[in-house]
Amino acid sequence: MNPKTAQRLGELLAVVATAVVIVPIFLVIVFIFINGIQAISWEFLTQPPRNGMTEGGIWPAILGTILLTICTAIFVMPFGIGAAIYLAEYASENWFTRAIHISIVNLAGIPSIVYGLFGLGAFVLFFNMGTSIIAGALTLGLMTLPIIISTSEEAILSVPQEFRTVSRSLGATHWQTVRYQVLPNALPGIITGVILGLVRAAGETAPILFTVAAFYLPELPKSLLDQTMALPYHLYVISTQVPGMPLQVQYGTALVLLVMILGFTVVAALIRSLMRRRREW
Repeated sequence: MNPKTAQRLGELLAVVATAVVIVPIFLVIVFIFINGIQAISWEFLTQPPRNGMTEGGIWPAILGTILLTICTAIFVMPFGIGAAIYLAEYASENWFTRAIHISIVNLAGIPSIVYGLFGLGAFVLFFNMGTSIIAGALTLGLMTLPIIISTSEEAILSVPQEFRTVSRSLGATHWQTVRYQVLPNALPGIITGVILGLVRAAGETAPILFTVAAFYLPELPKSLLDQTMALPYHLYVISTQVPGMPLQVQYGTALVLLVMILGFTVVAALIRSLMRRRREW
C-alpha cells in the first residue's frame, strides 16, 4: 500500500469513527427535541408543578439545579484550582505527589452513587446538615474535584517554561510569576475544566438523591439548609414513580435539562476561544 492510499484510508477511518460517535448523539438530541418541544411554554418554565406533577411547570427544579451548580462552584473552585497550582508549581516529583495523582485518577473513576452515600454519611448525618442544598453541593463538589484538579493542572503545565524563566530573571518571586504570568495564560483551560466539571454535577442524580433532592416540593428554598427539587431527580421521578405522567412532560423536562447542559458547554467553548485569542503564545 502506497503512502497516499494509506493516508486516505486513515482519514476515512477517522471520519467513520467520528460519525459513529457524533451521529447517535445528534439523533438522541433531535429525538428529545421533537418529543419535548410541545411541552415547552412560559407556564412550564416558570410555574411550580401541580396535580401530582402531571400539570404545571418545573420552575422549582430549574432553580434548584441552578442553586446547586452555583454552590458547587463556590465550594470546589478554590480547593481544586489551589491544589492544581500546588501540584504544578510547588510540589516536587516524589512518592507523595505520585500517590496524590494516583488518588485523583481513582477518585475520578468512583461511581457517583458512592459519592452520594458518602455525602449522606458525612454531611447529612455526621455534620448534621440534614438533606439540604449545602449538603448536596458539598457532595457534588467532592465528585467534581478530581476533574477540576486534573484539567487545571494540565492547563498550568501547558504554559511555556520561558514565561517562568523570564519572570524570575527579572526579579519576580515564584508566587508573582504564578499570579501574573502563569495563571492568566492558563485561565482558558482552567475555566473550561471548571465548567465541564460543573456540567457533570448539574446532570447527576445519584449524589443528590441522598443529600438534597425532594420528591415533590413546589415551594422554593428559603436558605441553603432547605431541600430543593432538581431537574435530574425530577426527571427520574416523573419517568418512573408517577403513574399517568404525560410523555410530553417527561421529554419536555429532559429537553430543558439538555439545553442547560449544552448551554454550559457552549459557554465554556466560547470563553476558551475568546481567551485564547488574547493569549500571548
